[in-house]
Amino acid sequence: MSLPETTHQSVPSLATLTRQARALASGEVVPGTPEAEVARQLQICNACRYCEGFCAVFPAMTRRLDFGKADIHYLANLCHNCGACLHACQYAPPHEFAVNVPQSMAKVRLQTYADYAWPPALGQLYQRNGLTLSLAVAAALAFFMLLTLWLKDTLWRAPPLGDFYSIFPHNLMVALFAPVFLFAVLALTLGLRRFWREITPGHDYAAPALQAVQAAAAAEATHDVLRLKYLDGGHGEGCNNADDAWTLWRRRFHHATFYGFVLCFAATSVATLYHYVAGWTAPYDLPSLPKLLGAVGGVSLLIGTAGLYWLNLRRHPQHGDAAQKPMDLGFIALLFFISLTGLGLWWARGTGAMPALLALHLGVVMALFLTLPYGKFAHGFFRSAALLKWALEKRLPSKLQPGAD
Repeated sequence: MSLPETTHQSVPSLATLTRQARALASGEVVPGTPEAEVARQLQICNACRYCEGFCAVFPAMTRRLDFGKADIHYLANLCHNCGACLHACQYAPPHEFAVNVPQSMAKVRLQTYADYAWPPALGQLYQRNGLTLSLAVAAALAFFMLLTLWLKDTLWRAPPLGDFYSIFPHNLMVALFAPVFLFAVLALTLGLRRFWREITPGHDYAAPALQAVQAAAAAEATHDVLRLKYLDGGHGEGCNNADDAWTLWRRRFHHATFYGFVLCFAATSVATLYHYVAGWTAPYDLPSLPKLLGAVGGVSLLIGTAGLYWLNLRRHPQHGDAAQKPMDLGFIALLFFISLTGLGLWWARGTGAMPALLALHLGVVMALFLTLPYGKFAHGFFRSAALLKWALEKRLPSKLQPGAD
């Protein structure tokens, strides 16, 4: 029996590979890719326009007649995966058109993070992010446990006056964490710059028309980021999660997580100023500002991540991309254990458990720093850039209007 014809045709020819390479180089959409599926679905949405008022994706979509790769990556990061359009769509599965915008956008977002990662070779870490995160956590925990044993010969001994600098000297921690953190900031910045340049080609930001709207656009984008505006489902009643029922809990838990993280970062920043500017060394007690910020932020982060983990486990498979679940759950769990071990250090201060808890806390924090540019943390920066582009774009004439440039 001969092989089916489709089996023979599944091997791409040299001409096909050449066309795909040229398409990639020119920014065109390659057939068979997640970007091509988004382009197909958006052509259907552009003809229907029933969901035009739901979120920023659909009015941004209507300013285009066709969709290049950069446009698709921009729109995918503008999507907040609220699920409203899926449940409103008359062409959603099991319809033969099989339009599922949230799911197809989620696949492209994952591709976005990998495509724009810096250095480019490390973008492959997104494809196995669950494994990457697990290895980073295991390595960081083992390192700090062994370092504690090397410095103090034990993991269980009460330090004098509850001073964790007696376990890990301040200069040692700076030498360990500062290079990793600075590299993460550099990698995120360079990746985001490349993304911004590709989704805003040919824009002259010194032109009077753009200068006149930049401040207002930046203010609107900042407002939308801080409020998580597009997690309201387009109608103010929230996202869909387990089914077609609306819920605001996804937005609330995102807020608790985001602002909890910001408060914890602020606590560290204030403590750094105390140390280097005022000469006040840790540990700090209530009601000091670092302690207040850290306590409130830690509790908020604990609640937010626990809630997001619960929602993610209950999320309907059609509302997102299963390929991202290890990355999502791993990042949520990492933030949860950072806050849990941080609050545990407060409780265990001056006890024999403090060295072990400090090693655990520093290990999970180091794992976060190591994976910042190559994990879920990056999504906030790409989404913020997409929101800024939309805020600018909506203030300029559409290229589809007669006489527009």
